[in-house]
Amino acid sequence: MTLDDLLLPDTPVCTAATDVARAYCSPALLNHCVRSYIWAAVHGAEQDIAFDPELLYVGAMFHDIALVPEFDSHTVPFDDASAHVARVFAAGAGWSESRRERLAEVVISHMLDEVDVTKDPEGHLLERSTSLDISGRHMDDFSAAFKAQVLARHPRAGIAEEFLACFRDQAERKPGSSPATALRNGIAERILTNSLD
Repeated sequence: MTLDDLLLPDTPVCTAATDVARAYCSPALLNHCVRSYIWAAVHGAEQDIAFDPELLYVGAMFHDIALVPEFDSHTVPFDDASAHVARVFAAGAGWSESRRERLAEVVISHMLDEVDVTKDPEGHLLERSTSLDISGRHMDDFSAAFKAQVLARHPRAGIAEEFLACFRDQAERKPGSSPATALRNGIAERILTNSLD
């Protein structure tokens, strides 16, 4: 599969999610969100994993939204706060309560070490794709040519340094949070040595 074969979900909700992400995310963080969807969707298609493209796309657009100052929470971890923002967005988009909860689950799942594909295919794909894009896990999922094509269209633009600074800030203020745990487990080195850079 090439990047040109991938069709981004073209629904009003996806368009609105992109507009919100573009309004609040830095260029580097926005590109990370888009790449996260691309890695996830292509891997899902290649592995014959049935997933909901709209749900996965909106999850990708909002999974890190609470790292930006406007949505940063001083009381809950950023992944939980991102899920809250996503849930509110989905309510405004007219999604049912059950679909809003699924979206929140997908957003929270991206920070887990592993997600059962049979129970949460979108969460599984988002966890896998964000891990690849930030810390360099699962590099063998894609050819060098495909990775180069994605990066040419959606450059990294300094995401490693920006993301690590966000995680360090989150960890300092919220020592029990997932970024704090990730930093204790050596994610800083993995971020800075990610071969995508």
